Amino acid sequence: MAGRRKKRADVLEAAFELLDANGLEAVTLNAIARHLGSHLNTVSFQVKTKARLLELMADEVLGELTLSQLPDDPLARIRTILDRYRSALLSHPDGARLVAGTEAVERNTLRVADAIIGALLDAGTDPTDGIDIFWGLHYFLIGLVQEEQSSSERTPGNVAALAFNGDYPALATVGTQLIDEPFNRRFSFGIDTFLARITSSDP
Repeated sequence: MAGRRKKRADVLEAAFELLDANGLEAVTLNAIARHLGSHLNTVSFQVKTKARLLELMADEVLGELTLSQLPDDPLARIRTILDRYRSALLSHPDGARLVAGTEAVERNTLRVADAIIGALLDAGTDPTDGIDIFWGLHYFLIGLVQEEQSSSERTPGNVAALAFNGDYPALATVGTQLIDEPFNRRFSFGIDTFLARITSSDP
């Protein structure tokens, strides 16, 4: 990309190449400048600060989420959107950490939020409950995927040895299922639990 003026798209492309290769810690304005063979001032001109860069990156991640061919049923629609959201986060190392640390108010982020809240309203929730459920789903999803993306760094055997050594009888009762339960199952259970509030409040 040398030989021409760098655009914001170039900066974001370089940022994602660094993210996908080495994780979120590798994404700095200086690293992007080196990656582009450019000057720090050039990168700063396009994204201003690292915080702003991360906001733009978070919105790009949401831009990977398609809202086409969604189910007509509003609850099924929410599940589908959140499943695609999770896939978008998992497609990048530290994808959930990236989104969690930002307050992006950009086109893609607003587009996804509008689709989820629209489905909640279509399902019969009043606006106050809809907002509460929306934020609950958002925080649950981000937290779950952060755990999912960091799970490979842990040593389950050591955790099990400590948890089930006899000092914690309740943990011993549930056994290794506490640790071994698939993230897909945790994801489905969490979404179902939040959406059950809608069905339980139906007249």
